[in-house]
Amino acid sequence: MIAALTAAQAMVSATARLRAAGVADPARDARVLLAHAARIEASRVTLIAPEELSPEIAERYDQLISLRAVRVPVSHLLGEREFYGRRFRVSRDVLDPRPETEALIEAALSDPFDHVLDLGVGSGCILITLLAERASASGVGADLSEAACLQASANAVQHQVQGRVEILQSDWFQNIDGQFDLIVSNPPYISLTEMDDLSPEVREHEPRLALTDEGDGLGAYRRIAAGAPDFLLPGGRLLVEIGPTQGRSVAALFESAGLTATRIVPDLDGRDRVVFAKMPL
Repeated sequence: MIAALTAAQAMVSATARLRAAGVADPARDARVLLAHAARIEASRVTLIAPEELSPEIAERYDQLISLRAVRVPVSHLLGEREFYGRRFRVSRDVLDPRPETEALIEAALSDPFDHVLDLGVGSGCILITLLAERASASGVGADLSEAACLQASANAVQHQVQGRVEILQSDWFQNIDGQFDLIVSNPPYISLTEMDDLSPEVREHEPRLALTDEGDGLGAYRRIAAGAPDFLLPGGRLLVEIGPTQGRSVAALFESAGLTATRIVPDLDGRDRVVFAKMPL
């Protein structure tokens, strides 16, 4: 009979498997997934390290490590991802919330707003965070994907903003009514030629529709620039996330559409991350 492994031994073995599979941070992932398999907080893994794993936990852990080794994202295995201090439910139907998107949140929160539109709402992490941070505001989230709309709606309920949010299936502005003092978007901005350079976690497990326009990566910004002036109140703001080389091109699109005060906002790593524009008064 094979002796049961302790939690520490299982983590060492799992780390080696993940390292061999090319996972970027195998020790961290092994630890997080053990906590998930054991249904404890990650901070408590050290406490169970000397203990033998029960057959049930060991089997669950082995399955999780096997999936991670074929590059299924950790967030999909956990079913959630943290963003701006809150946990959001995620799946392969929506783009994973990412820390760099918090630069857009900070820029949006730097001035007051009452009514916000999020184009390509996905998991809802941007819209829901803004409404959670501004209790007086209301918002609309739009996405072409019905599955994404359902995910955003579930997250709105989880974070108790469902009474102030409307989630609509819409091809950009197609089904949108009214005007807004803030429009935000993290649209698909990866060009077709860049898709092969993405990690397997992103390229194979996140929705292609949310990653690329199948063109030069600027298609979504052209649509947003064309429609935004009809939906922004005078003095209203437009904030979009961009790839780090797209700032000047996106700002030029917005200026050509009659928007003003364009500027490029960096993320915490100093890379261009957000383009800001305003509707003239």
